[in-house]
Amino acid sequence: MKPDAADPPMGEARPDRLAGIPAAIWVLGFVSMLMDISSEMIHALLPIYMVTVLGTSALTVGVIEGIAEATAAITKVFSGALSDWLGKRKLLAALGYGLAALTKPVFPLATSVEWLVAARFVDRIGKGIRGAPRDALVADLAPPHLRGASFGLRQSLDTVGAFLGPMMAIGLMWLTAGHFQAVFWFAVLPAFLSVGLIVVAVREPERPKELRRVRMPLRREELGRLGATYWRVVAVAAVFTLARFSEAFLILRAQSIGLSVTVIPIVLVVMSLAYSLSAYPVGVLSDRVNRITLLAIGLALLFGADLALAFAGGIVWVAVGVVLWGLHMGFTQGLLATLIAECTPAELRGTAFGMFNLITGIALLVASIVAGALWDGTGPQATFLAGAAFTLLTLAGLFIWRTRLGVRVAA
Repeated sequence: MKPDAADPPMGEARPDRLAGIPAAIWVLGFVSMLMDISSEMIHALLPIYMVTVLGTSALTVGVIEGIAEATAAITKVFSGALSDWLGKRKLLAALGYGLAALTKPVFPLATSVEWLVAARFVDRIGKGIRGAPRDALVADLAPPHLRGASFGLRQSLDTVGAFLGPMMAIGLMWLTAGHFQAVFWFAVLPAFLSVGLIVVAVREPERPKELRRVRMPLRREELGRLGATYWRVVAVAAVFTLARFSEAFLILRAQSIGLSVTVIPIVLVVMSLAYSLSAYPVGVLSDRVNRITLLAIGLALLFGADLALAFAGGIVWVAVGVVLWGLHMGFTQGLLATLIAECTPAELRGTAFGMFNLITGIALLVASIVAGALWDGTGPQATFLAGAAFTLLTLAGLFIWRTRLGVRVAA
C-alpha cells in the first residue's frame, strides 16, 4: 500500500508522536480505560464466582464467554455499517458505552447463572454497538503517519484499565473479606464516568464533502469494495482468534495450580500490564517497519504462552505464560486494527471493522467452547496445546500471504 499523501516526506523530521496525536483520541483512550476498569473489576472475579459460588462448569464458562463475545461481534457489523451510512460515529459509540454502563448494577444483584448470562449478553451488545464506530472514529481522527501510534495509544490506555480493574478488585476483596457483590457494586461508578466523558469531551470531525456517500454498506457491491487485501487480513485474524480463546481460562489455570480466590485477579493485572506496556511502543514501531513482521512476533509470543501454560507445574510458569500472553496482545491487537484501517476506503471503515469483528467474534465463540470442552474432558494441558496448534497454523498462513497483504512500511 502506498503512503498517504499527508505523510511527511522521507527523511523529514517528524513531530513528537505523542504530542501529534489528536486530543480526541486521548479522550477516547480514557473513555475505554474507565469502562475497562469497571468491566475488569467484574470479569476478574466472574469465572471463579460462577464456578465456586454458583457451581457452574468450565464448559459453561466457555460457552457464556463465547456467546458474550460473539454477540458483541455480530452487533459490531450493524453498528459499523450504520456509522458509515449516517456518517456519524460518536453517537453510536456513546450509545454503546451507555448501554454497557446500565448493565453493571445487574451483576451484584444476580442470584443465578441466567441473570449473569443476560447481563453479559446486554453488556456485550453495548460493546458491539460502540466497537466498530469507535475504531473507525480513531482512524478518521488519526494523522496518516501516526495511525499505528494512535491505535496503539488507545489500546494502551484501554489496557491500563484492564490491569487497574483487577488490582482494585484484589484490594476490595481484601477489604470486604471476599464479598463478591460489594466489589461488583464498586464497579458501577467508573462505567458511568466513562459515558459522561465521551458525551462531553469527544468532538467528531466533519465528514469530508468529497467522500463518497454510502447508502447500503452491507450490500455485496459495497463489501466487494473492501478489497482482497482486507479479506486476507480478516482470514489470518480469524484463524489467529481460534488460538486466542477467552482470558477466563487464564484465571482458571491459575486456580488449578492453587492460587487463592482473593488474589486470583493478579492474573489479569499481570497480563494487562504486559499488554499495556507493549501496545503503544509496538504501534509506534509499526509506523516505521513492516507490520507483518511484528504480527509474526506476536504469534510467536502466543505460541510460547500456550506451551508455558500447558506444561506449568507451579505459579512461576503460569506467570511466564500470562506475561507472554499479554505481550502477544500488545503485538497484535492494535496492529490488526491498523491493518484494517490501512487497507479499506475511508467511507467504509465502520463496515470494515464491523465485518472484521463479526468473523473474529465467531472464531472466539468456537475457540472458547472448544477450550471449555477440552478442559472438562482432558484438563488444561489439552486446551493450551490446541491453542498452540492453531497459532502455528496462523503463522503458516501469514508466511504464505505475507507478500499479498499490501502492508505499508513507513519511512
